[in-house]
Amino acid sequence: MKIRILSFGIARDITGAGTIELHLPEGADLNILQEHLIRQYPAFKRLSSLLFAVNARYATGDTKLRDEDEIALIPPVSGG
Repeated sequence: MKIRILSFGIARDITGAGTIELHLPEGADLNILQEHLIRQYPAFKRLSSLLFAVNARYATGDTKLRDEDEIALIPPVSGG
């Protein structure tokens, strides 16, 4: 299946792009996506946290992905 990933902040710096497309096996969940991202972009291991949104809704690791889903990578945010 094909998914579209939107990267923001440091996640965008790590991937080098605001949007990337990935192909994952049918039945993959966010845990599988996260493992894939860490293999492809090892710098993700250094983040203190990384939240995911699937089709504009926050999601947990066991959330199943579907073809054409849009996943947002939401890195830790700092500010004052």
